[in-house]
Amino acid sequence: MGFLLYYQYIILFVLSLMLLNTVINNFVFKNVENYSLTGQVLKNPPLISILIPARNEAGNISICLKSLLKQDYPNLEIIVLNDNSTDGTSKVVKVIAEKDNRVRLVEGAPLEDGWIGKNFASHQLAKYAKGEYFIFTDADTLHFPKTISSAFGALITTKVDALSIYPRQIMVTFAERMTVPIINIALQCFIPFILIKKSKSPLFCTAIGQFMMFKREAYEKIGGYESIKGNMVDDIQISKRVKKSGYKFMVFDGRNTIYCRMYKSLKGVIIGLAKSIYPAFNGNIVALFSFTGLLTATLLIPFMLLPLGAFLFDWPVAIIRLIIFQIIIVLAIKTIFAIKYKQRMLDILLSPVSMAIMDALIFVSFFQAKYGEGLSWKGRVYDVSGNDKTKLVRENSWIN
Repeated sequence: MGFLLYYQYIILFVLSLMLLNTVINNFVFKNVENYSLTGQVLKNPPLISILIPARNEAGNISICLKSLLKQDYPNLEIIVLNDNSTDGTSKVVKVIAEKDNRVRLVEGAPLEDGWIGKNFASHQLAKYAKGEYFIFTDADTLHFPKTISSAFGALITTKVDALSIYPRQIMVTFAERMTVPIINIALQCFIPFILIKKSKSPLFCTAIGQFMMFKREAYEKIGGYESIKGNMVDDIQISKRVKKSGYKFMVFDGRNTIYCRMYKSLKGVIIGLAKSIYPAFNGNIVALFSFTGLLTATLLIPFMLLPLGAFLFDWPVAIIRLIIFQIIIVLAIKTIFAIKYKQRMLDILLSPVSMAIMDALIFVSFFQAKYGEGLSWKGRVYDVSGNDKTKLVRENSWIN
C-alpha cells in the first residue's frame, strides 16, 4: 500500500501542476480580437497575401473565400492553389474570382518526391505571393471581418515575426466532441505559453496550421515550407523553425474571430488524428508512449481506480481521498475548457471515455505508421516509417 499511496501523491502533484499551468495560460493566451491597427498603419497598409492550399475542398472553399472578402483590412490578395483536386474545387474558386479580382486561382504541380501535399502546396503558394506578409489558412475555416486586421495588429503590437491563431473548433458528432478537446488540453496543460515567446528553445513551441502569419522576410530566411517538406505536422515544425532561426513566435486565441470544423465523421477523426500523432513525436517511440502514459495516468486511470479501490479492494480512506482529489482536478480542467470554448457541459462527465478513445487513436497512428501501409491525408497515403524521408505510397484513396 505504501507504493500505491506514493503513486497517488505523485499523480495529484502532476495534476496540480497541469491545473496551475492551465490557469496561467488563460492569462497568457491573449485573445487576438483585442488587437487592432493604428491609424498610421492604415494610412499606408502593406499588402498581405492570404494563401490557401485546397485539395478537394469544393464543399468548404466558397464559405472561406466569402468570409475573407468581407475583411475590414483594405489591402490584401487571396491566392488559392488547387492541389490536384478531383472534385469541383477549381470551378468554385473561378466563379468567385470572376466577381472579385482580389481572388486568384493557381493550379498546383504534381506532388514531388519527399514532400507532403500541404507543404508542397504552401511552398508553391509563397512563390506566387506579392505581399510583405503571408497568411496561410485552411480552406475549411470561417473568418470574421476583423480576423486579418486583428492578426496583423497582434503581430505588430507584440513585436513577433510570425504567429499562429487557434480557431474555435466546431464539434458536432460524438467522435469530434470526445477527441478534439483533448488537443487543447494537452497543449495548455503541459506547455507554458509564456515561454513560447520568451524562450529561444524550440521545445517550447506549438502552432496550428489553420492560421499561420509570417513576415515575408522571416518566412524566406527560415526556408519556408521547403525546410519541413516531408513532415506531416507542418504547423508545429515550421513554428520551431522560426525559433531555431532566431525569430520571435507567439500563439493567440482566435475563438471569437475564426471558426473551423476539422472533421465531420468518425472516419475523418480517425484518419485526421492518426496522421498527426505519430509524426508529432518525430518517430520517437519512447517519447510517444511516455507522453501517452502521462496523459492516461492523469486523465483516465483515476476514474478507473476509484470504483476498484472503493468497492473491490477496500483501499484505505487516505488513498481513496487522493483519487477523489485527482478526479476533481481533472473535472476542473475540463470545466475551464468547456466554459471558455462553449463546449457541452455534459461531455465533462465523459472525460474517461474521451481519454480512452484518444489512447486507441494513438495506437492506431503508431501501428499504421510503423506496420501498416502508412498515414493518410486528403486522399494520399504516406510512408513515414523510414528515417530518411517521407514517401508517397498511393494517391486518390478515400478523400478525408
